[in-house]
Amino acid sequence: SIFVNLKSRLFRLIQSSKNNSAVSIAAANAATILNTARIDMSYQNWDKINIPHAILDHALLEGTSFKEAILDNVSFFRACLRDANFTNASVNQINFGEYGHLKGHSDYVFSVHFSPDGNRIVSGSGDKTIRLWDASSGKQLLCLEGHSDSIFCVQFSPDGNRIVSGSADKTIRLWDASSGKQLQSLQGHSDIVTYVQFSPDGSKIVSSSWDTTIRVWDASTGKDLLCLYGHSNYVYSAQFSPDGKRILSGSWDTTIRLWDALSGEELQHFGGHSDNVNSVQFSPDGKKIVSGSYDTTVRLWDVSTGTQLFCLEGHSAEVFFVQFSPDGEKVISGSNDKTIRLWDVSSGKQLQSLDGHSEHVFSVQFSPDGNRIISGSADKTIRLWDPSTGKRFQSLEGHSDSVFSVHISSDGKKIVSCSSDKTIRLWDALSGKQLQSLEGHFSYVNSVQFSPDCSKIASGSSDRTVRLWDAFTGQQLQCFQGHFDIVGFIQFSPDGNRLASCSVDRTIRLWNILSGEEIQSFDHLEITYSVHFSPDGNRIVTGSFDSIVRVWDIASGKEILSLEGHSGFIFSVQFSPDGSRIVSGSNKTICLWDASTGKQLLSLEGHLDDVYSVQFSPDGKRIISGSSDKTIRLWNAFTGKQILCVEGHSNTVKSVQFSPDGNKIVSGSWDTTIRLWDLSSASAADDGKQSLSNVNKKPILWKCIWQGGSCLSLKDSTWKDAKGLTFLQMSVVEKYGGTF
Repeated sequence: SIFVNLKSRLFRLIQSSKNNSAVSIAAANAATILNTARIDMSYQNWDKINIPHAILDHALLEGTSFKEAILDNVSFFRACLRDANFTNASVNQINFGEYGHLKGHSDYVFSVHFSPDGNRIVSGSGDKTIRLWDASSGKQLLCLEGHSDSIFCVQFSPDGNRIVSGSADKTIRLWDASSGKQLQSLQGHSDIVTYVQFSPDGSKIVSSSWDTTIRVWDASTGKDLLCLYGHSNYVYSAQFSPDGKRILSGSWDTTIRLWDALSGEELQHFGGHSDNVNSVQFSPDGKKIVSGSYDTTVRLWDVSTGTQLFCLEGHSAEVFFVQFSPDGEKVISGSNDKTIRLWDVSSGKQLQSLDGHSEHVFSVQFSPDGNRIISGSADKTIRLWDPSTGKRFQSLEGHSDSVFSVHISSDGKKIVSCSSDKTIRLWDALSGKQLQSLEGHFSYVNSVQFSPDCSKIASGSSDRTVRLWDAFTGQQLQCFQGHFDIVGFIQFSPDGNRLASCSVDRTIRLWNILSGEEIQSFDHLEITYSVHFSPDGNRIVTGSFDSIVRVWDIASGKEILSLEGHSGFIFSVQFSPDGSRIVSGSNKTICLWDASTGKQLLSLEGHLDDVYSVQFSPDGKRIISGSSDKTIRLWNAFTGKQILCVEGHSNTVKSVQFSPDGNKIVSGSWDTTIRLWDLSSASAADDGKQSLSNVNKKPILWKCIWQGGSCLSLKDSTWKDAKGLTFLQMSVVEKYGGTF
């Protein structure tokens, strides 16, 4: 009996905290419980509520008003706070799940480094300055000027009292980390200084240069002690071993070399990279080496034998920097592909990809305790990351990269999604809980679909395969091989016995589900991105990069209709439930066609960018579309009038689908989330008579029920006079579209 009307009682408890601070802990617990139960808390009037320490991770709080509320220490990790109002709210030590970024440099940030105690950060930039920052608040403490050209490397001394810097002005400089005063200028290199580092005891400095040498300096006197020759091209990285007895170097001659730090003798030569080596580092125990290269790979080496342990592939462009975690169990890498990636040293597997920089990442580093990561980028920002929450997000809360396709089972109970993170995930359609993660593809998974009887899942991937999975156990049943390029889209036949797939190899192939054999192949003149069976299973329709929609007779394998009218790539095609019409989506336009004659019936216009997904409702009366303009739009399938336009995703909407009863829509986006929307009350507007002036109003009829996976959403949230935000937190609000 104590649980009767629990939900409404919990909401009342939160409301009661407005006038009674004595119930603040209970109110915070009530909000946490509602959120854990995946209850939608959007559009609430929560002005002046008092819920310190509430856990609202992944919460749906769109449009909720928190004016003058006490929200100290509340966790909003990956929460949806779009249009929320935090005016005059107390938000001391709130958690967004990311640290934000430090702004101040006016050019590329080439190097970043934590102080030994983790309390400060030093950065070097193309703007010729070195800046010192408070790592907690993001406040700039000092700006050091003296170099006459770009600064490529900065680092604290082991005791944190000095800073060393290397520059394109060919000098190395030492600075007092407290006052910012320049202590020394070391000259000897005849070209750009690319890297500098203190020895473990702080008595020496090692440097590398475009002059192809590595030099060792006395950190007290500035005397040039040793010059190491051997590389035949620019040396971009030089490192002392943990015991200070050896030096490791990486060069654009594609080699890694090991040297005796006292004699300068070359001890070992590591070859394996096929392009410039930009960064090298010893593991904390000195037994392994990690290297990053222009060949896009990160490699792990055994120091004693010189053998390569792992070649870590995942970056799509040059790797600029690599580093071991303090415990030696992970490696971090920064790349020209704008991402930071986290790797497991023991297995060589990628753990995480951190996206946020808008330009290439030059420098990455773990904090001394391993709980934070700092990065410097060509986008002129320094960003802080929490690898523990990032890992949690990937392993427990959904996709870690763009969602390419979503599909609801025919009984409406489950949703399947796939992503560029190479996984397929299964979700409970009622609660939004992730049920399973299916792994097996070696590259992006571009398309997924349930079989008509819900017992199987099919997937198509950039690894050129089509795979069949058991929807209950997650076990892989079949791997269909035959395509020799990316598989873009797959679909089951209405009877569930066949599977159609289309590919960048310009073919459409039909497969037998039971035997795994290829039944038929249709040759296309251009890349085909979408395929769909007619309701009777006798025809298929395809959409192509040549702007033509084609209809094929399966029995004869012949093309029977060619529908021309689009002016760009066709990303999505579908037959109507009765098979009499075809809908297609292209660049900004959606076209309806007569499936018998090929005559164009309607052209639906409203999207501002490419239309990636279109689908008829189960009754054929409506059409849903998803686009690169980040919106989902609902259309009358007979008049072509736009009924609703909904915003919510923060990136391209790649896939949309109706539920079997037509009352819900599921969407998948490049923002890594899957959203389920309630359309049950939208039928009143579904008469095609809604005026255009009402089309773009805030979505009251169209309500997001749950969000699978998630990304922080702060667009149009208001933070005027909010109390307690740090510089770093303000940068997060600004980054995601909040205003002050």
